[in-house]
Amino acid sequence: MPPEKKEEQGQKNLVSNRRAFHDFHIGERHEAGIVLLGTEVKALRAGQASLQDAFARIDRGEIFLHHLHIPPYSHRGYAEHDPLRTRKLLMHRDEIFKLASRAQSGGTTLVPLRLYLKGGRVKVEIAVARGKKDWDKRESEREREQKQEARDARGRASRGIDRRGS
Repeated sequence: MPPEKKEEQGQKNLVSNRRAFHDFHIGERHEAGIVLLGTEVKALRAGQASLQDAFARIDRGEIFLHHLHIPPYSHRGYAEHDPLRTRKLLMHRDEIFKLASRAQSGGTTLVPLRLYLKGGRVKVEIAVARGKKDWDKRESEREREQKQEARDARGRASRGIDRRGS
């Protein structure tokens, strides 16, 4: 599924991890809540976060998000948070167990795809992902370029423009 997926009713994207679609084959997707501090939520609403190097890990039956960078909120008072602290994700125990069994198979990891607001609460979409090899990345890039060329050709044909531009 493309990273620019249409926003569902009542959801507002805060941050997307577009790099994950380049580096990984995305498998199953799951929604999880996330435990945040007030200044973190305000910084997220201001669009300040990075999922670039983030990953999820299951530890003792709980799931945690590592390396999610949320910079300090600019209008904070005395409250301040560590930008790279480990944050707990909120999921049902059986969902965590299911994710753990899939993530333990060789070569897979749990990657956050996006942070979004749903009903006033911040949610994380995480996926079971398998790393791409360099040739996979080149092949994906080639497919994307071919789709773009086909779209452009259809657009030119619908406007009555041939390849020579006349």
